[in-house]
Amino acid sequence: MVKLGQNFLADPNLLEAIVRDSGVAADDVVLEVGAGEGVLTERLADVAAQVHVIELDRDLEPGLSGVMARPNVNLIWADAVKFDFAGLEPAPTAMVANLPYSVATPVIMETAFELPGIRHWTVMVQKEIGDRLRAGPGSRTYGAPSVLIQLTGEVRQVRKVSRTVFKPQPRVDSAIIEIRRTGPGPDLATRRLVRAGFAHRRKAMARSVDLAIPGTFKAVREALEQAGIDQQVRAEALSPDQFDRLSGMIELSPDG
Repeated sequence: MVKLGQNFLADPNLLEAIVRDSGVAADDVVLEVGAGEGVLTERLADVAAQVHVIELDRDLEPGLSGVMARPNVNLIWADAVKFDFAGLEPAPTAMVANLPYSVATPVIMETAFELPGIRHWTVMVQKEIGDRLRAGPGSRTYGAPSVLIQLTGEVRQVRKVSRTVFKPQPRVDSAIIEIRRTGPGPDLATRRLVRAGFAHRRKAMARSVDLAIPGTFKAVREALEQAGIDQQVRAEALSPDQFDRLSGMIELSPDG
């Protein structure tokens, strides 16, 4: 049951709290990744117009038969990391999930970029992941995921979650985080610049980007100078807004 890294919620009060915290309404189309035993799916289906559920582990299928029979639940057997979220119909307007720890960050990122119709996320993640997404410049946990998700929306921790509410009990604590979309999110070129900037954390921003994308050293240095930023700055000292501004000043193709 847990070979794929899922830990199932065993506290019905917390399940109700997650749905309540999400603010999902009758006209929402919800995306859930990681069906588990279907207990959260059932509660979401009670309040939402449609629930799309992505689940990888076919061993869970017998226990999900009741959920699968609900007319407003679309259960898809797939690997969420490789799944084309943009193909979902109707398009999700919210994401609510107890995310498997191993895929939480890439799934949050991909849904932010591929599903512009999602207005808010309410997701259970390993507390360390939540802390990383909320981190600010200068923090040791601040990195590319922090910048990219903060260019998409406002991130806050709704509540800490003890490991004791799961079965089997994980070795770490979790947290429910909320992301409220504030814009379309970073474009491809900005994502590439941010990831290149953090690719070599001990290097200055310009050098790190150049190592990841050869031939960009001069352009990054000139952009930093024009922006009034120390040319020796490291990526970890730049705010999300500074990254966004720099991206607009640098000729950096999104694919090359």
